[in-house]
Amino acid sequence: MNVRRSAAVLAAVAVIGAATPAAATPSPSPSQALPSALYGDKDPQYDGVWRQSLALLAQHTVGVEPAAKSVEWLVRQQCADGSFAPYRADPSAACDAKTMVDTNQTAAAVQALTALGGHDAVTGKAVTWLKKVQNKDGGWGYTPGGASDTNSTSVVIGALTAAGEKPQQVEKGGKSPYDALLTLALGCDGDDAGAFAFQPDKKGELAANADATAAGVLGALGEGMVVKPGEKTEAANGQACEEKKTPHQAAANGAAYLTRALAEDGHLTSAAPGSDPQPDYGNTADAVVALAAHGDTGQAAKSLRWLEKNSAPWAAQNGPAAYAQLIFAAQATGTNPRDFGGTDLVKQLNATGPAPQTAGKTRAADEKSDSGVFGVWWYVGVCLVAGVGIGFLFSGRRKRQQP
Repeated sequence: MNVRRSAAVLAAVAVIGAATPAAATPSPSPSQALPSALYGDKDPQYDGVWRQSLALLAQHTVGVEPAAKSVEWLVRQQCADGSFAPYRADPSAACDAKTMVDTNQTAAAVQALTALGGHDAVTGKAVTWLKKVQNKDGGWGYTPGGASDTNSTSVVIGALTAAGEKPQQVEKGGKSPYDALLTLALGCDGDDAGAFAFQPDKKGELAANADATAAGVLGALGEGMVVKPGEKTEAANGQACEEKKTPHQAAANGAAYLTRALAEDGHLTSAAPGSDPQPDYGNTADAVVALAAHGDTGQAAKSLRWLEKNSAPWAAQNGPAAYAQLIFAAQATGTNPRDFGGTDLVKQLNATGPAPQTAGKTRAADEKSDSGVFGVWWYVGVCLVAGVGIGFLFSGRRKRQQP
């Protein structure tokens, strides 16, 4: 998959296969048309709710009001217990033991529906379910009862924060989500100092994972997918690793690791077995968001510029979730997503699903920031002088900087 939770999905497939003899609810056959309310035209069996949630959240972020039927489709995917499965072809049928619900889809739906507003009953049930399936170490796995991982724990933290909960107070067995994240953060020795692992390996050892680190930084900061730039500090860029004792220190350590990982080429890489490393656009976008949230403006800006130049083919191939990730990176860095390296990300995202109710305006262009964190924001205002009709273009600060 091309979204941040790819590692979690791959791990969950193995868990599902081993732990659950029943097959997941099947997706439509190729001869069946997908719901007209769904974003994207690829098989939604494993990511339907995820990509729908990201698409709706990204639209809301830039002031676009999604099509009502798209929001309703997402709402109807919820099971009676509050959880969400990736895709239910017939949402009128009750969820049962064969319905493979998971924490990631549920948390993403909470973030989207909370932002859109008017769905308190839906998000309330979802949060209740997430609390119910919290592990004793304070974290969450991809599937209920699965071993806690950094990505799943972090996306749930984002959902809790969005829903008005205080993640540090959501405990199981006396442990909070932050306790779980701290156990998944590496120490300060070696080249991978400060990184987060996805999960411990079979020997209980932690291995650095850039994807998990981007998620872990956001989770440790208590942030969701949509963030505003963090306040730039002298220590933000390139600070030395310190043994993690608090979530914020773990976030700082993780941000420093990401900065090192991105420094050479401006992007993260991934490699399939037997193949050469390739640029990892999605995880680079997530890393930009994480760095921006922490206030690491320098590397965030460089990697954002790399994405502007190189991510268009990847986004076109991967669809709504990819466009959403880039929009989140633009939002986090004060970049106009309607002019992202010459590409209108908002237009491209809208084209992957039903026409929105309103086109809206880019919020990054409307919001004023006194922090000056990212350098130059663009403010465009056209003023008609009575009887003259002269337009004035006011340029303010633009982007300072994902990915």
